Order: sequence, then C-alpha cells, then structure tokens
Amino acid sequence: MINYQITIQLISCLLLALCISLYVLPIVVNAVNKLGLFDKPNARSSASRPIPTLGGIAIFFSFVFVTTIGLYSFQLSEWPYILIALLLIFFVGLKDDIVNLSPLKKIVAQLIAAGILIFLADIRFTNLHGLLGITEIGMFPSVLITGFTIVVIINAFNLMDGIDGLAAGLSMLISMVFGSWFLVSGHFDYALICFSLFGAVAGFFYLNVYGKEFKIFMGDTGSLLLGAIMSILVIRFNEFNINQTQSFAISSAPVISFGILAYPLIDTLRVMAIRIINHRSPFSADRNHLHHRLLALGFSHSSATYTIIASNAIFILLVFIMHTYGVLRLTAYIVIAGSSLFMIPAFIIKKKRLIKKDEPFQQLLIPPYYEGRERNTRAVVRLRRRQANLKPSALGSFFQKINLW
Repeated sequence: MINYQITIQLISCLLLALCISLYVLPIVVNAVNKLGLFDKPNARSSASRPIPTLGGIAIFFSFVFVTTIGLYSFQLSEWPYILIALLLIFFVGLKDDIVNLSPLKKIVAQLIAAGILIFLADIRFTNLHGLLGITEIGMFPSVLITGFTIVVIINAFNLMDGIDGLAAGLSMLISMVFGSWFLVSGHFDYALICFSLFGAVAGFFYLNVYGKEFKIFMGDTGSLLLGAIMSILVIRFNEFNINQTQSFAISSAPVISFGILAYPLIDTLRVMAIRIINHRSPFSADRNHLHHRLLALGFSHSSATYTIIASNAIFILLVFIMHTYGVLRLTAYIVIAGSSLFMIPAFIIKKKRLIKKDEPFQQLLIPPYYEGRERNTRAVVRLRRRQANLKPSALGSFFQKINLW
C-alpha cells in the first residue's frame, strides 16, 4: 500500500532537485564558457556547433544534495559508501572531460568504485533467480557478476550519450520505473534516490534539448555518474525481489532488469561487436549507434531521442506484463525483439544507400576485404577504389547478408 506522506516527500525531493539543477546549470554554462571547455564538432559528432560540456556537475550536485537531506529520515546505512563510489566516478568523468583519460584508466576507476559498492556498501548479487538454473551464489561469483554488471552499465550509459537528451531522457524513464516499484513495494529509501535523480536529470534535459542561451552537454561527468547510479538500482531491484512472498514481487528479476535497460545494453553490445569484428578497440569512437542510424534516416535529435525513449518504454511495459513467462523464455523474447528492432533502421539505410561507401565512422556491413585500414577518409577512399574489382570471399558475403545490425 502506498504511503501518501512518503509520496509527498518523494515528490518534494523531485521538485527540489529540479529547481537546484535549473539554478546551477546556467552558472556552470557561464563558467565553462569562460574556461573554453567546449565539445567541438568533428567527423563523428552529432553537434553542429561548439557546445559547453560539464553539465554532469549540476546533475551530481543537485542529486547528492537532495538525496543526502532526504535520506536523513530513512537512515540508509550504505549511503556514505555509495556517495564515495559516486564521488570517484564523478571526478574521473570530470577529468576525462577536461584532459581525456584513456579507456584503461576509466575502467580501473570503475572497478575501484565497484569494489567500494560490493565490499563496503554490500551492494551485490546474491541470487540469480533461476537464470541458467542458478539461484543462490557464493561470494566469489557474486563479486565477479556484480563487478561486471556495474562496469557494463556504466559504459553503456557513457557510450549512448551521443545526441541531445538521449542519456538524460532514458535515465528519467528508468529511474521513474524503478522508483515507482520501490515506492509501491515499500523500499522508500531507494524510491527517494530515484525521484531525486529524476528531478536532477530533468533540469538538465530541458536545457540540453530546448535550451538556447544555456544549452549544455552532460559530458562523461554526467554519463558515467548516471551509469553508476543505474547499476546500483538494478542490483537492489534484483535483491529486493528474492523474496517472492512480498507485495508486488517481480519474478525473473534479472531479465526484467535487462528489459528496463534494453536500449543502452543492446546498443552497446551491438556496437562493441561491430568494432571488434572490424579489428578496432571496443571503446573507439564511431557512428554505429542506433541514434546515428536514425539521424541518417532524417530524424532530428529530439525526434530520434523520443523515438528511442518510446521504444524502450514499450519494451519495459512488455517485460513487466510477461514477467511470469520464465527466465529463459523471456530472455529469448527480449533478444529476438530487440535485435529485430535494431535491424529495421539499418535495413532501410542499406536499401536507400544513405551511408557512403567511404564513410570511415559507420559500417552497416562487415568489410571483409582488408585489414589495417587507414582511419583517414582519403585513405579509405583510395583503398576502396583499389579493391573495387576484388571478389569478396564466401565468408565475407555470408557476413554481409546477415549483418544488418
């Protein structure tokens, strides 16, 4: 049963975080303008002009300030350790926005943050809910699975932050889904975390999508932070659903979590697979994300963002409706449906030939002809011209036919 007094408190936290975020963001924009910290357009970016970055500062400040005050009445024992882990992720993202850290350094920092959450905050998986026939797990597999999950989700949110409002909009959707479940199931402390996050991100979303004078990007400061918070919510959602006798208990919680984060997870795995197959680092930049596909089809930033958010919302609704179907059956549905949806834009782009053959940052098909390609556009053109008359291998033709991702 919903406690209406708690609900009012949660809404108050949401509104307070929203107001603080809207107040702090223009201050950040002015400071960033003076320091010259812009996200400058390049061959793979979706921005058409230099935009101030570091919007994650306002998200972090408003979220932490409101959540810390709001949790005072709940006495959430792990919050200090969560805050330490988020501070580490925040400063890593801040430094990366200013001086560009290597992927290895960011991964190491994420593993340290994961260690803090696992060993100090005791935020970890202890049960797989029958996934692959496994229920309770020991400490060692718990640490491995939890650490892997945290790092994957953090990087998923970091990699999908490519167009206006996408990372922020999906974060608002996902935080409200988790927050609503935490509220109705009686986990008010984590519901407050979700509502505060929604308010903090909503202020950024408005200026990022609709702002003119104070338009700003969140940068890695914000995207890494959002990923870290989402990983915490996913783990707690799974752990709270171990007891299936409680009110509003959800079966197949691990698969439901995957469905809630369907877009960031599926898109990240798909893009990394394309990069690895093309003999590139999985963390290298390109334009192979679904939002780049939609932009190639003529979508604006806002229409692409709302299309992806709406698709993810439909996914969430379906997985909650089908949560009693069983882990394996529901997993198969998500993988098949998700893969099919991702193939539609690529299929249209291929038919309309909307991506040039010499485009070095996008690959609809797996190039089977050569290795060690130059990333320079002119070099790519020369190589393709020299190989225009080569007959592709049978294996290459096979990959070209099936790889519509």
